[in-house]
Amino acid sequence: MDLSAAYCDVLLATTHVHVDENSKNHGGELVASVLKSHDVQEIFVLCGGHISPILVAAEKLGIKIIDTRHEVHLERSRLFFAADAVARLRQSIGVAAVTAGPGLTNTITAVKNAQMAESPLLLIGGAAPTLLKGRGALQDIDQLVLFRPLCKFAARVERLRDIVPTLREAIKAATSGCPGPVFVEFPVDVLYPYQLVVKEIGFNSKPSGFIQKAINFYLRCHVSRQFSAAWQPQDITPLPTQIPMPAFEEVDKIVQLISSAKKPVMLIGSQAMLPPVVPKDLVKAVELLGIPVYLGGMARGLLGKENRLQMRQNRKDALRDADLTILAGTVCDFRLSYGRVLSKRSKIVCINRNRSQLTKNEKAFWNADVSVQADVASTLVQIANHIEKSGYKVPFEWIDELRSREDDKDSKNAAKATEELAHGFINPLNFLARLDKTLMKWWMYPSFYPNINDAQCKSRNTKRIEQ
Repeated sequence: MDLSAAYCDVLLATTHVHVDENSKNHGGELVASVLKSHDVQEIFVLCGGHISPILVAAEKLGIKIIDTRHEVHLERSRLFFAADAVARLRQSIGVAAVTAGPGLTNTITAVKNAQMAESPLLLIGGAAPTLLKGRGALQDIDQLVLFRPLCKFAARVERLRDIVPTLREAIKAATSGCPGPVFVEFPVDVLYPYQLVVKEIGFNSKPSGFIQKAINFYLRCHVSRQFSAAWQPQDITPLPTQIPMPAFEEVDKIVQLISSAKKPVMLIGSQAMLPPVVPKDLVKAVELLGIPVYLGGMARGLLGKENRLQMRQNRKDALRDADLTILAGTVCDFRLSYGRVLSKRSKIVCINRNRSQLTKNEKAFWNADVSVQADVASTLVQIANHIEKSGYKVPFEWIDELRSREDDKDSKNAAKATEELAHGFINPLNFLARLDKTLMKWWMYPSFYPNINDAQCKSRNTKRIEQ
């Protein structure tokens, strides 16, 4: 650290901003207040002294603290997977807080998973005191180097007055554009009260020479710099998220392609489940379009079990025969043989928030007629509204053809499932068919999907076993 620059900065702060040395407030309260204002209902944590003030303050504000074990590596990553699940189900930010060092490193797999799954998550990590960074303090490693490649936003907070704006920016980054994980690091001395930090910082109570007095002066300035303007009122409300929307011209091109199609097929992926469109509005849009659809990822279960538009099997054959293929949040990766399963004769529409996913393997194995970098569900809703006004209907013959193939495949699978053994071992089709008949009607917990009414909850593919 440049001592002269630090002195100047701190002297300016201590001259013009009073530090309340008697305050019992702490940085954890600022963190908790921001989370509360962003409607965070729970924090999944791996507890440790580095982050304890956050947990205490959050619990006082009614935020549920869900602690996990620390004995095994699996539990340390599981807490972030749990936060990921909450983010997907609630269409909101998921939050996890872990202690420094191994507490953070053991979340890396889960953070990478969130990055690839495009889940909006906030990871809060503790860290060694600011003055001891890089000096061999307990569990002190360069955590930002590890998480920058995995996160949309990664920052370290060293002043209390920076806690609120940094967290607001982090949450905005996590939920804007193509969602993803973000990481904010809090040194332990940024989270605890002023008097405790002063007590632990190591002042020489009886400085005998210039060097000792200079060290005391520097330490005093350092703490004042940390706590200056700490409790001045700040806006803690959420910053507006930035979600890409389709241009009118793009929507119009897609409507024209649909209107001239005789055998359209639509593939809906996980990205269609992101806010701002709630699932029930997406269902309405899909039904207005009337296009046969294959669901993947988090979109599975969107249409329930019996919807006539939903196809589950023979996707390769449907793509081969289609004259229009709409990839709505579906990526041309290994699941679509990198785009090779798409018919060369078919018009292709691709919708995705992520530019790299939008064009993955394009030109090599497939070519898009219309590419739209925008929110998937919002785009489908706009297209559906235009199609409804135009009066276009997908030919019944095409839907009946796909449904007939679906029924034939189901019949073949049912025939295979009649045999209890296959090659001397348990027949998986038989086992799963019997299990399916044995299970009671599955229901989904409505509290996790506040935007879906009870009737829709009953039709979802997320279920629980009745005791």
